[in-house]
Amino acid sequence: MSDSHLTFCFLSSILALIVIFILIKRKKPRLNLPPGKMGWPFLGETLGYLKPYSATTIGDFMEKHIARYGTIYKSQLFGEPAIVSADAGLNRFILQNEGKLFECSYPRSIGGILGKWSMLVLVGDMHRDMRNISLNFLSYARLRTHLLKEVEKHTLIVLNSWKENSTFSAQDEAKKFTFNLMAKHIMSLDPGNLETEQLKKEYISFMKGVVSAPLNFPGTAYWKALKSRSTILKFIERKMEERVKRNQVGKESLEEDDLLNWVLMHSNLSTEQILDLVLSLLFAGHETSSVAIALAIYLLPSCPRAIQQLREEHGEIVKLKKQAGEVELTWDDYKRMEFTNCVVNETLRLGNVVRFLHRKALKDVRYKGYDIPRGWKVLPVISAVHLDPALFDQPQHFNPWRWQLEVQGNSKSGSCSNTSNNFMPFGGGPRLCAGSELAKLEMAVFIHHLILNYQWELVDSDQPIAYPFVDFPKGLLIRVQSHSLI
Repeated sequence: MSDSHLTFCFLSSILALIVIFILIKRKKPRLNLPPGKMGWPFLGETLGYLKPYSATTIGDFMEKHIARYGTIYKSQLFGEPAIVSADAGLNRFILQNEGKLFECSYPRSIGGILGKWSMLVLVGDMHRDMRNISLNFLSYARLRTHLLKEVEKHTLIVLNSWKENSTFSAQDEAKKFTFNLMAKHIMSLDPGNLETEQLKKEYISFMKGVVSAPLNFPGTAYWKALKSRSTILKFIERKMEERVKRNQVGKESLEEDDLLNWVLMHSNLSTEQILDLVLSLLFAGHETSSVAIALAIYLLPSCPRAIQQLREEHGEIVKLKKQAGEVELTWDDYKRMEFTNCVVNETLRLGNVVRFLHRKALKDVRYKGYDIPRGWKVLPVISAVHLDPALFDQPQHFNPWRWQLEVQGNSKSGSCSNTSNNFMPFGGGPRLCAGSELAKLEMAVFIHHLILNYQWELVDSDQPIAYPFVDFPKGLLIRVQSHSLI
Protein backbone atom coordinates (compact mmCIF):
# COMPACT_ATOMS: atom_id res chain seq x y z
CA MET A 1 0.00 0.00 0.00
CA SER A 2 1.41 3.40 -1.04
CA ASP A 3 2.14 6.24 1.38
CA SER A 4 -0.46 8.42 -0.37
CA HIS A 5 -3.09 5.72 0.13
CA LEU A 6 -2.25 5.45 3.85
CA THR A 7 -2.46 9.23 4.21
CA PHE A 8 -5.86 9.26 2.50
CA CYS A 9 -7.19 6.52 4.85
CA PHE A 10 -5.89 8.38 7.90
CA LEU A 11 -7.45 11.68 6.86
CA SER A 12 -10.74 9.92 6.02
CA SER A 13 -10.83 8.37 9.49
CA ILE A 14 -10.18 11.74 11.16
CA LEU A 15 -12.92 13.35 9.06
CA ALA A 16 -15.36 10.58 9.96
CA LEU A 17 -14.61 11.03 13.68
CA ILE A 18 -15.19 14.79 13.38
CA VAL A 19 -18.55 14.20 11.65
CA ILE A 20 -19.60 11.67 14.33
CA PHE A 21 -18.55 14.11 17.09
CA ILE A 22 -20.59 16.93 15.51
CA LEU A 23 -23.64 14.67 15.14
CA ILE A 24 -23.37 13.58 18.79
CA LYS A 25 -23.09 17.21 19.92
CA ARG A 26 -26.18 18.07 17.88
CA LYS A 27 -28.09 15.08 19.23
CA LYS A 28 -27.27 15.93 22.85
CA PRO A 29 -27.70 19.64 23.39
CA ARG A 30 -25.98 21.22 26.35
CA LEU A 31 -27.95 20.77 29.58
CA ASN A 32 -29.40 23.83 31.22
CA LEU A 33 -28.57 22.96 34.83
CA PRO A 34 -29.77 25.19 37.67
CA PRO A 35 -27.16 27.67 38.97
CA GLY A 36 -24.92 26.67 41.86
CA LYS A 37 -21.47 25.32 42.65
CA MET A 38 -20.21 21.79 43.23
CA GLY A 39 -17.74 22.54 46.04
CA TRP A 40 -14.86 20.26 47.00
CA PRO A 41 -14.13 16.96 45.19
CA PHE A 42 -16.39 14.15 46.51
CA LEU A 43 -17.38 16.07 49.70
CA GLY A 44 -18.88 18.88 47.67
CA GLU A 45 -20.85 21.16 50.00
CA THR A 46 -22.05 18.39 52.32
CA LEU A 47 -20.42 19.73 55.49
CA GLY A 48 -22.01 23.15 55.02
CA TYR A 49 -25.38 21.61 54.16
CA LEU A 50 -25.38 19.50 57.34
CA LYS A 51 -24.04 22.19 59.69
CA PRO A 52 -26.41 22.44 62.72
CA TYR A 53 -28.81 25.38 62.91
CA SER A 54 -32.02 26.45 64.66
CA ALA A 55 -34.82 24.08 63.62
CA THR A 56 -37.36 26.89 63.26
CA THR A 57 -35.22 28.39 60.47
CA ILE A 58 -33.78 27.04 57.23
CA GLY A 59 -30.20 27.79 58.34
CA ASP A 60 -27.48 30.03 56.89
CA PHE A 61 -26.50 27.56 54.15
CA MET A 62 -29.99 27.42 52.63
CA GLU A 63 -30.63 31.14 53.13
CA LYS A 64 -27.42 32.14 51.32
CA HIS A 65 -27.88 29.63 48.50
CA ILE A 66 -31.50 30.60 47.88
CA ALA A 67 -30.57 34.31 47.95
CA ARG A 68 -27.77 33.70 45.46
CA TYR A 69 -29.16 31.01 43.16
CA GLY A 70 -32.92 30.89 43.74
CA THR A 71 -35.13 28.09 45.10
CA ILE A 72 -33.68 25.46 42.73
CA TYR A 73 -29.89 25.06 42.60
CA LYS A 74 -27.22 22.47 41.92
CA SER A 75 -24.56 21.24 44.32
CA GLN A 76 -22.61 18.13 45.24
CA LEU A 77 -23.98 16.48 48.38
CA PHE A 78 -23.47 13.09 50.02
CA GLY A 79 -20.84 12.23 47.41
CA GLU A 80 -23.12 12.81 44.41
CA PRO A 81 -24.11 15.67 42.08
CA ALA A 82 -27.44 16.96 43.36
CA ILE A 83 -30.36 19.27 42.61
CA VAL A 84 -31.65 20.97 45.76
CA SER A 85 -35.28 22.13 45.67
CA ALA A 86 -36.80 24.74 47.98
CA ASP A 87 -39.50 25.18 45.35
CA ALA A 88 -42.99 24.07 46.43
CA GLY A 89 -44.09 23.13 42.92
CA LEU A 90 -41.00 21.05 42.19
CA ASN A 91 -41.26 19.31 45.56
CA ARG A 92 -44.84 18.26 44.82
CA PHE A 93 -43.81 17.21 41.30
CA ILE A 94 -41.01 15.03 42.70
CA LEU A 95 -43.18 13.33 45.33
CA GLN A 96 -46.13 12.74 42.98
CA ASN A 97 -43.86 11.14 40.37
CA GLU A 98 -42.29 8.60 42.71
CA GLY A 99 -41.42 5.46 40.75
CA LYS A 100 -41.99 7.20 37.41
CA LEU A 101 -39.48 10.04 37.17
CA PHE A 102 -37.90 9.87 40.64
CA GLU A 103 -37.04 7.21 43.17
CA CYS A 104 -36.17 7.11 46.87
CA SER A 105 -32.40 7.12 47.27
CA TYR A 106 -31.03 7.34 50.82
CA PRO A 107 -27.28 7.06 51.52
CA ARG A 108 -26.03 3.49 51.73
CA SER A 109 -25.14 3.93 55.41
CA ILE A 110 -28.84 4.40 56.26
CA GLY A 111 -29.72 1.09 54.62
CA GLY A 112 -26.80 -0.52 56.42
CA ILE A 113 -28.19 0.35 59.83
CA LEU A 114 -31.96 0.23 59.23
CA GLY A 115 -31.73 -2.84 57.00
CA LYS A 116 -32.16 -3.45 53.28
CA TRP A 117 -35.86 -4.31 53.83
CA SER A 118 -36.59 -1.11 55.76
CA MET A 119 -39.52 0.85 54.31
CA LEU A 120 -37.35 3.97 54.32
CA VAL A 121 -34.96 2.57 51.71
CA LEU A 122 -37.18 0.14 49.77
CA VAL A 123 -38.48 1.13 46.34
CA GLY A 124 -40.99 -0.23 43.85
CA ASP A 125 -43.34 -3.16 44.46
CA MET A 126 -41.63 -4.28 47.67
CA HIS A 127 -42.08 -0.85 49.25
CA ARG A 128 -45.73 -0.85 48.17
CA ASP A 129 -46.34 -4.27 49.74
CA MET A 130 -44.63 -3.32 53.02
CA ARG A 131 -46.51 -0.02 53.14
CA ASN A 132 -49.84 -1.76 52.52
CA ILE A 133 -49.21 -4.06 55.49
CA SER A 134 -48.61 -1.00 57.68
CA LEU A 135 -51.64 0.85 56.30
CA ASN A 136 -53.93 -2.13 56.89
CA PHE A 137 -52.76 -2.41 60.48
CA LEU A 138 -53.11 1.36 60.99
CA SER A 139 -56.52 1.50 59.36
CA TYR A 140 -59.05 4.18 60.24
CA ALA A 141 -61.22 1.55 61.97
CA ARG A 142 -58.31 0.30 64.08
CA LEU A 143 -57.37 3.86 65.09
CA ARG A 144 -60.93 4.34 66.36
CA THR A 145 -61.48 1.02 68.09
CA HIS A 146 -58.08 0.10 69.49
CA LEU A 147 -55.25 2.59 69.07
CA LEU A 148 -57.03 5.60 70.59
CA LYS A 149 -57.39 3.70 73.88
CA GLU A 150 -53.74 2.66 73.83
CA VAL A 151 -52.56 6.20 73.09
CA GLU A 152 -54.58 7.60 76.01
CA LYS A 153 -53.42 4.84 78.36
CA HIS A 154 -49.74 5.45 77.65
CA THR A 155 -50.17 9.23 77.81
CA LEU A 156 -51.60 8.94 81.33
CA ILE A 157 -48.84 6.55 82.45
CA VAL A 158 -46.25 9.23 81.64
CA LEU A 159 -48.16 12.30 82.83
CA ASN A 160 -49.26 10.67 86.10
CA SER A 161 -45.60 10.09 86.98
CA TRP A 162 -44.85 13.83 86.98
CA LYS A 163 -44.38 15.35 90.44
CA GLU A 164 -45.47 18.80 91.60
CA ASN A 165 -42.83 21.53 91.02
CA SER A 166 -40.42 18.97 89.59
CA THR A 167 -37.95 19.75 86.83
CA PHE A 168 -37.22 17.17 84.15
CA SER A 169 -36.49 16.66 80.45
CA ALA A 170 -39.68 17.00 78.42
CA GLN A 171 -37.84 15.46 75.46
CA ASP A 172 -37.06 12.31 77.47
CA GLU A 173 -40.68 12.09 78.67
CA ALA A 174 -41.98 12.40 75.11
CA LYS A 175 -39.57 9.67 74.00
CA LYS A 176 -40.67 7.46 76.90
CA PHE A 177 -44.31 7.89 75.85
CA THR A 178 -43.79 7.10 72.17
CA PHE A 179 -41.34 4.23 72.77
CA ASN A 180 -43.64 2.50 75.27
CA LEU A 181 -46.60 2.99 72.95
CA MET A 182 -44.77 1.55 69.94
CA ALA A 183 -43.31 -1.36 71.95
CA LYS A 184 -46.84 -2.26 73.07
CA HIS A 185 -48.34 -1.57 69.67
CA ILE A 186 -45.74 -3.63 67.76
CA MET A 187 -44.87 -6.48 70.18
CA SER A 188 -47.28 -6.20 73.15
CA LEU A 189 -44.47 -5.21 75.55
CA ASP A 190 -45.69 -3.61 78.78
CA PRO A 191 -44.10 -0.33 79.92
CA GLY A 192 -41.63 -0.54 82.79
CA ASN A 193 -40.94 -4.27 82.71
CA LEU A 194 -37.40 -5.63 82.39
CA GLU A 195 -37.74 -6.66 78.73
CA THR A 196 -39.04 -3.25 77.66
CA GLU A 197 -36.32 -1.40 79.55
CA GLN A 198 -33.57 -3.58 78.08
CA LEU A 199 -34.94 -3.05 74.59
CA LYS A 200 -35.14 0.71 75.21
CA LYS A 201 -31.47 0.79 76.29
CA GLU A 202 -30.39 -0.95 73.09
CA TYR A 203 -32.69 1.25 71.03
CA ILE A 204 -31.13 4.45 72.44
CA SER A 205 -27.70 3.17 71.37
CA PHE A 206 -29.13 2.24 67.97
CA MET A 207 -30.64 5.71 67.48
CA LYS A 208 -27.36 7.48 68.27
CA GLY A 209 -25.77 5.56 65.43
CA VAL A 210 -28.54 6.25 62.92
CA VAL A 211 -27.86 9.98 63.22
CA SER A 212 -24.06 9.71 63.42
CA ALA A 213 -21.29 9.68 60.81
CA PRO A 214 -21.12 6.18 59.19
CA LEU A 215 -17.70 5.28 60.62
CA ASN A 216 -17.75 1.54 61.22
CA PHE A 217 -14.84 0.77 63.53
CA PRO A 218 -14.77 -0.15 67.26
CA GLY A 219 -15.86 2.61 69.62
CA THR A 220 -17.78 4.78 67.15
CA ALA A 221 -21.51 5.49 67.56
CA TYR A 222 -22.20 3.79 64.22
CA TRP A 223 -20.32 0.63 65.24
CA LYS A 224 -22.17 0.52 68.59
CA ALA A 225 -25.47 1.02 66.77
CA LEU A 226 -24.80 -1.96 64.49
CA LYS A 227 -24.19 -4.09 67.59
CA SER A 228 -27.42 -2.80 69.16
CA ARG A 229 -29.25 -3.49 65.89
CA SER A 230 -28.12 -7.11 66.05
CA THR A 231 -29.30 -7.39 69.68
CA ILE A 232 -32.69 -5.83 68.86
CA LEU A 233 -33.22 -8.13 65.87
CA LYS A 234 -32.42 -11.20 67.99
CA PHE A 235 -34.96 -9.99 70.54
CA ILE A 236 -37.66 -9.55 67.85
CA GLU A 237 -36.84 -12.94 66.30
CA ARG A 238 -37.16 -14.61 69.71
CA LYS A 239 -40.59 -13.02 70.08
CA MET A 240 -41.58 -14.37 66.65
CA GLU A 241 -40.48 -17.90 67.61
CA GLU A 242 -42.47 -17.69 70.84
CA ARG A 243 -45.61 -16.74 68.88
CA VAL A 244 -45.17 -19.66 66.49
CA LYS A 245 -44.65 -22.14 69.35
CA ARG A 246 -47.78 -20.89 71.12
CA ASN A 247 -49.79 -21.26 67.95
CA GLN A 248 -48.72 -24.60 66.52
CA VAL A 249 -52.27 -25.25 65.32
CA GLY A 250 -51.85 -22.57 62.65
CA LYS A 251 -51.87 -18.86 61.96
CA GLU A 252 -55.64 -18.70 62.26
CA SER A 253 -55.31 -18.97 66.04
CA LEU A 254 -53.11 -15.91 66.35
CA GLU A 255 -54.76 -12.88 67.89
CA GLU A 256 -54.52 -9.63 65.92
CA ASP A 257 -53.40 -7.67 68.97
CA ASP A 258 -50.11 -6.24 67.70
CA LEU A 259 -48.16 -5.64 64.49
CA LEU A 260 -46.02 -8.77 64.88
CA ASN A 261 -49.08 -11.02 64.91
CA TRP A 262 -50.64 -9.00 62.11
CA VAL A 263 -47.62 -9.60 59.87
CA LEU A 264 -47.50 -13.30 60.75
CA MET A 265 -51.19 -13.62 59.86
CA HIS A 266 -51.49 -11.44 56.77
CA SER A 267 -48.20 -11.67 54.89
CA ASN A 268 -45.76 -14.08 53.31
CA LEU A 269 -42.70 -12.07 54.32
CA SER A 270 -39.46 -13.83 55.17
CA THR A 271 -38.02 -13.64 58.68
CA GLU A 272 -35.42 -11.10 57.55
CA GLN A 273 -38.11 -8.93 55.96
CA ILE A 274 -40.30 -9.03 59.09
CA LEU A 275 -37.34 -8.10 61.31
CA ASP A 276 -36.43 -5.08 59.19
CA LEU A 277 -40.07 -4.01 58.94
CA VAL A 278 -40.59 -4.15 62.71
CA LEU A 279 -37.33 -2.29 63.38
CA SER A 280 -38.08 0.43 60.83
CA LEU A 281 -41.59 0.97 62.24
CA LEU A 282 -40.21 1.15 65.77
CA PHE A 283 -37.78 3.79 64.51
CA ALA A 284 -40.35 5.78 62.52
CA GLY A 285 -43.13 5.57 65.10
CA HIS A 286 -40.94 6.55 68.03
CA GLU A 287 -38.56 9.20 66.80
CA THR A 288 -40.71 11.56 64.75
CA SER A 289 -43.72 11.58 67.11
CA SER A 290 -41.59 12.19 70.21
CA VAL A 291 -39.83 15.15 68.59
CA ALA A 292 -43.17 16.62 67.46
CA ILE A 293 -44.59 16.39 71.01
CA ALA A 294 -41.45 18.01 72.46
CA LEU A 295 -41.76 20.79 69.89
CA ALA A 296 -45.36 21.46 70.96
CA ILE A 297 -44.28 21.66 74.61
CA TYR A 298 -41.54 24.10 73.56
CA LEU A 299 -43.65 26.32 71.30
CA LEU A 300 -46.87 26.68 73.31
CA PRO A 301 -45.48 28.75 76.24
CA SER A 302 -44.56 31.48 73.74
CA CYS A 303 -48.26 31.83 72.92
CA PRO A 304 -50.45 32.13 76.09
CA ARG A 305 -53.49 32.86 73.94
CA ALA A 306 -53.15 29.44 72.28
CA ILE A 307 -52.87 27.72 75.67
CA GLN A 308 -56.02 29.51 76.84
CA GLN A 309 -57.96 28.46 73.75
CA LEU A 310 -56.77 24.87 74.21
CA ARG A 311 -57.99 24.95 77.81
CA GLU A 312 -61.39 26.15 76.67
CA GLU A 313 -61.62 23.48 73.97
CA HIS A 314 -60.57 20.59 76.20
CA GLY A 315 -62.58 21.85 79.16
CA GLU A 316 -65.68 21.76 76.97
CA ILE A 317 -64.87 18.21 75.85
CA VAL A 318 -64.60 17.09 79.49
CA LYS A 319 -67.87 18.87 80.37
CA LEU A 320 -69.70 17.01 77.60
CA LYS A 321 -68.17 13.70 78.70
CA LYS A 322 -69.34 14.21 82.27
CA GLN A 323 -72.86 14.89 81.05
CA ALA A 324 -72.73 11.66 79.02
CA GLY A 325 -71.24 9.69 81.94
CA GLU A 326 -68.09 8.84 79.95
CA VAL A 327 -64.49 8.60 81.18
CA GLU A 328 -62.26 7.47 78.31
CA LEU A 329 -61.80 9.57 75.19
CA THR A 330 -63.93 8.60 72.22
CA TRP A 331 -63.42 9.20 68.53
CA ASP A 332 -66.08 11.91 68.66
CA ASP A 333 -64.04 13.66 71.37
CA TYR A 334 -60.99 13.52 69.14
CA LYS A 335 -62.91 15.03 66.22
CA ARG A 336 -63.97 17.91 68.50
CA MET A 337 -60.32 18.91 68.99
CA GLU A 338 -60.43 21.38 66.11
CA PHE A 339 -58.13 24.04 67.53
CA THR A 340 -55.82 21.30 68.83
CA ASN A 341 -55.50 20.11 65.23
CA CYS A 342 -54.47 23.65 64.28
CA VAL A 343 -51.77 23.55 66.99
CA VAL A 344 -50.57 20.17 65.70
CA ASN A 345 -50.35 21.48 62.12
CA GLU A 346 -48.53 24.64 63.18
CA THR A 347 -46.06 22.66 65.30
CA LEU A 348 -45.28 20.37 62.36
CA ARG A 349 -44.97 23.33 59.96
CA LEU A 350 -42.67 25.42 62.15
CA GLY A 351 -40.68 22.59 63.75
CA ASN A 352 -40.15 20.49 60.61
CA VAL A 353 -39.30 17.12 62.13
CA VAL A 354 -38.37 15.87 58.63
CA ARG A 355 -36.26 18.57 56.97
CA PHE A 356 -35.61 17.08 53.52
CA LEU A 357 -35.97 13.86 51.55
CA HIS A 358 -33.54 11.83 49.43
CA ARG A 359 -34.52 11.08 45.85
CA LYS A 360 -32.77 10.47 42.52
CA ALA A 361 -33.89 11.10 38.95
CA LEU A 362 -34.78 7.96 36.99
CA LYS A 363 -34.95 9.87 33.70
CA ASP A 364 -33.81 13.20 32.33
CA VAL A 365 -36.39 15.68 33.61
CA ARG A 366 -37.01 19.30 32.63
CA TYR A 367 -38.71 21.64 35.09
CA LYS A 368 -39.18 25.42 34.72
CA GLY A 369 -36.53 25.43 32.01
CA TYR A 370 -33.96 23.58 34.14
CA ASP A 371 -32.63 20.11 33.36
CA ILE A 372 -32.39 17.43 36.05
CA PRO A 373 -30.08 14.73 34.62
CA ARG A 374 -30.87 11.05 35.00
CA GLY A 375 -29.02 9.54 37.97
CA TRP A 376 -28.58 12.82 39.85
CA LYS A 377 -29.59 13.05 43.50
CA VAL A 378 -32.61 15.28 44.10
CA LEU A 379 -33.31 16.78 47.53
CA PRO A 380 -36.80 18.24 48.10
CA VAL A 381 -36.35 20.51 51.15
CA ILE A 382 -39.72 20.43 52.94
CA SER A 383 -38.68 22.89 55.67
CA ALA A 384 -37.76 25.60 53.13
CA VAL A 385 -41.31 25.52 51.74
CA HIS A 386 -42.92 25.53 55.21
CA LEU A 387 -40.84 28.60 56.15
CA ASP A 388 -41.25 30.48 52.86
CA PRO A 389 -42.69 33.99 53.51
CA ALA A 390 -44.20 33.95 50.02
CA LEU A 391 -46.39 31.00 51.05
CA PHE A 392 -46.92 31.46 54.80
CA ASP A 393 -47.44 34.88 56.39
CA GLN A 394 -44.74 35.54 59.03
CA PRO A 395 -43.54 31.94 58.74
CA GLN A 396 -41.29 32.03 61.84
CA HIS A 397 -44.24 33.09 64.03
CA PHE A 398 -46.13 30.35 65.89
CA ASN A 399 -49.67 31.05 64.71
CA PRO A 400 -52.16 28.14 64.97
CA TRP A 401 -54.99 30.41 63.81
CA ARG A 402 -53.60 30.40 60.28
CA TRP A 403 -55.07 26.88 60.05
CA GLN A 404 -58.51 28.05 61.18
CA LEU A 405 -58.49 30.53 58.32
CA GLU A 406 -57.44 27.62 56.12
CA VAL A 407 -60.47 25.54 57.10
CA GLN A 408 -62.84 28.50 56.68
CA GLY A 409 -61.36 29.35 53.29
CA ASN A 410 -61.67 25.79 52.05
CA SER A 411 -65.30 25.50 53.16
CA LYS A 412 -66.18 28.68 51.23
CA SER A 413 -64.24 27.90 48.07
CA GLY A 414 -64.79 24.15 48.09
CA SER A 415 -61.17 23.60 47.05
CA CYS A 416 -57.74 23.07 48.57
CA SER A 417 -56.04 26.39 49.25
CA ASN A 418 -52.44 27.42 48.76
CA THR A 419 -51.52 26.77 52.41
CA SER A 420 -52.58 23.13 52.65
CA ASN A 421 -51.28 22.44 49.15
CA ASN A 422 -47.78 23.36 50.33
CA PHE A 423 -47.98 21.58 53.71
CA MET A 424 -46.11 18.26 53.55
CA PRO A 425 -44.84 17.27 57.03
CA PHE A 426 -45.38 13.58 56.21
CA GLY A 427 -44.08 13.67 52.65
CA GLY A 428 -46.50 12.98 49.83
CA GLY A 429 -47.39 10.80 46.87
CA PRO A 430 -47.04 7.00 47.05
CA ARG A 431 -44.58 7.30 49.96
CA LEU A 432 -46.82 9.41 52.21
CA CYS A 433 -46.06 8.33 55.79
CA ALA A 434 -48.25 5.34 56.72
CA GLY A 435 -48.35 6.45 60.36
CA SER A 436 -49.33 10.09 59.76
CA GLU A 437 -52.82 9.75 61.28
CA LEU A 438 -51.48 7.89 64.31
CA ALA A 439 -48.85 10.60 64.85
CA LYS A 440 -51.50 13.36 64.83
CA LEU A 441 -53.67 11.31 67.19
CA GLU A 442 -50.75 10.89 69.61
CA MET A 443 -50.03 14.62 69.63
CA ALA A 444 -53.69 15.60 70.15
CA VAL A 445 -54.31 13.14 73.00
CA PHE A 446 -51.04 14.08 74.74
CA ILE A 447 -51.93 17.80 74.48
CA HIS A 448 -55.45 17.05 75.79
CA HIS A 449 -54.22 15.55 79.07
CA LEU A 450 -51.27 17.92 79.39
CA ILE A 451 -53.51 20.99 79.12
CA LEU A 452 -56.11 19.53 81.51
CA ASN A 453 -53.65 18.62 84.26
CA TYR A 454 -50.55 20.83 84.12
CA GLN A 455 -49.06 24.25 83.72
CA TRP A 456 -45.41 24.26 82.67
CA GLU A 457 -42.55 26.62 82.05
CA LEU A 458 -39.26 26.25 80.23
CA VAL A 459 -36.41 26.14 82.74
CA ASP A 460 -33.32 26.61 80.58
CA SER A 461 -32.57 28.51 77.39
CA ASP A 462 -32.90 25.56 75.06
CA GLN A 463 -34.10 25.43 71.49
CA PRO A 464 -34.59 22.75 68.83
CA ILE A 465 -31.52 22.31 66.63
CA ALA A 466 -31.48 20.67 63.19
CA TYR A 467 -28.48 18.32 62.84
CA PRO A 468 -30.40 17.75 60.36
CA PHE A 469 -32.46 15.50 62.70
CA VAL A 470 -34.22 17.74 65.24
CA ASP A 471 -33.02 17.57 68.84
CA PHE A 472 -33.00 19.67 72.02
CA PRO A 473 -29.33 19.80 73.14
CA LYS A 474 -30.26 20.26 76.82
CA GLY A 475 -33.23 17.90 76.71
CA LEU A 476 -35.87 20.67 76.95
CA LEU A 477 -36.03 21.04 80.73
CA ILE A 478 -39.44 22.10 82.07
CA ARG A 479 -40.94 22.73 85.51
CA VAL A 480 -44.54 21.63 86.05
CA GLN A 481 -47.32 22.55 88.42
CA SER A 482 -50.45 20.50 88.55
CA HIS A 483 -53.87 22.03 88.08
CA SER A 484 -57.19 20.62 87.01
CA LEU A 485 -59.76 21.71 84.47
CA ILE A 486 -61.76 18.53 85.09
